[in-house]
Amino acid sequence: MKTQGVGITITEHILRQERQNPRATGAFTTLINELIVAAKVISREVNKAGLVDILGATGRINVQGERVQKLDIFANQIIIQRMQHVGQLCCMGSEEDPDLIEIPPEYPKGDYIIVFDPLDGSSNIDVNVSIGTIFGIYKREGGSPNSDILLSEVLQPGIKQVAAGYFIYGSSTMMVYTTAKGTGVHGFTLFPSVGEFLLSHENIRIPEKGKIYSVNESNYQYWDNRTRALVDYFKTPDRKTGRPYTSRYVGSLVADFHRNLLKGGIFMYPADKKDPRKPSGKLRLMVEANPLAMVVKEAGGYASDGHGPILEIDPGELHQRVPLYIGSKKDVELAESFISGSAA
Repeated sequence: MKTQGVGITITEHILRQERQNPRATGAFTTLINELIVAAKVISREVNKAGLVDILGATGRINVQGERVQKLDIFANQIIIQRMQHVGQLCCMGSEEDPDLIEIPPEYPKGDYIIVFDPLDGSSNIDVNVSIGTIFGIYKREGGSPNSDILLSEVLQPGIKQVAAGYFIYGSSTMMVYTTAKGTGVHGFTLFPSVGEFLLSHENIRIPEKGKIYSVNESNYQYWDNRTRALVDYFKTPDRKTGRPYTSRYVGSLVADFHRNLLKGGIFMYPADKKDPRKPSGKLRLMVEANPLAMVVKEAGGYASDGHGPILEIDPGELHQRVPLYIGSKKDVELAESFISGSAA
């Protein structure tokens, strides 16, 4: 419902899009609305994190080998609890859980699959840096809603996502999302006074070429020569090509991506030799790279693993890692030419 005098709500926006699809059943709207409720709860807890005992590490190490923060656990539990009863999902996949998350037998099932990183950038929680929730939504291919879902049904390339997006919890809380219907990328800001996400960034388009590069340069010694050459290129002054680029790196994927989506630029997390357990880098294909790759594609940008589109990768496992170069189309294509060895 539209809130008088303050603009279009996220619910109204989704319903408008749904009316343009004669085959729409309302299932997607129900699913997104429940995800929004979970995000509102997480946002509330993030905003008061310094006042209650939900900061700091739990002492548990997650499936990625990373120390889990207390707010990570809270966010993961909230999303699971809110989403499991909606009747539109056949399963979920979380960055925090090693296996697929089944829908309890007491709840009805549907044919949607949601994968998510409940709290990206959680190592920055206690220093008040923007963090976020990333999500991608797929439809089950084959099988009935009441049959057990197989991992192979979940491991779909990102191009098959029916929707993707993220929530960012910063100076304001925003939701940015897109669907596979070619309707663009739209941003909604949470207005606490009315308790609604209202349309604030309509039809976001990322500049074709930016002036920002975002990468953790402390890993420079662990990169191969092509990756080093790419970063050196961005840093080398040259008026004709608009260099040097400005370095901006927060260390929270959602925050770095969101800035570059609005202003232009490239975010990079290359493969490195720092950790033998992570030869392809740190980021996860299913819960981080694919959703943001879909968002940037629909906004006119590009996402690559250095050799081709992220969205066309066939995942082999739920927690597969992948190098990521994402942002303005020309900047990512340039990075791809360096990494593949075709740069002049």
